[in-house]
Amino acid sequence: MKLIFYRMIRIWRSLPLASKLVSFATIGLGNTVIDLFVFTIAYKALELPLIASNILAWLVAVSGSYAMNTLFTFRAESGRVLRRRDYFTFIASGFLGVVTATIALLLFSRIVPVVIAKLGSIFVSFVVNFTMSKFVVFRPNLADKPDDAKA
Repeated sequence: MKLIFYRMIRIWRSLPLASKLVSFATIGLGNTVIDLFVFTIAYKALELPLIASNILAWLVAVSGSYAMNTLFTFRAESGRVLRRRDYFTFIASGFLGVVTATIALLLFSRIVPVVIAKLGSIFVSFVVNFTMSKFVVFRPNLADKPDDAKA
């Protein structure tokens, strides 16, 4: 049984994009719980406005997301080292995600309850955030690749 497990892991690691997507999504699920929790507390208990609640929830969740994705999803690209510069790049690239999520939240909240709208906006931001993480924040260092791989 152990041998089968290790073979499955080896096969899975040979599919790097799929592996990264699943890892990013799994971490994203945890961050979604955190995001939804902070959003709910800010919006319902603290009675902050919708946009302020959303941005606060995003800031808390994105910090955890950076750490987990650095250590796991993009470990090869990051060397599993948390760097201030990379964190701010992650935040800056995530800005597009939060803007997209906020616009989606505002649009969706006009047609469905706010909690459902929030879940829809999280899905929209997942697509944007993975794309930005993969191709902007944690892109492979081309200086480390042979010349023929840079093309």
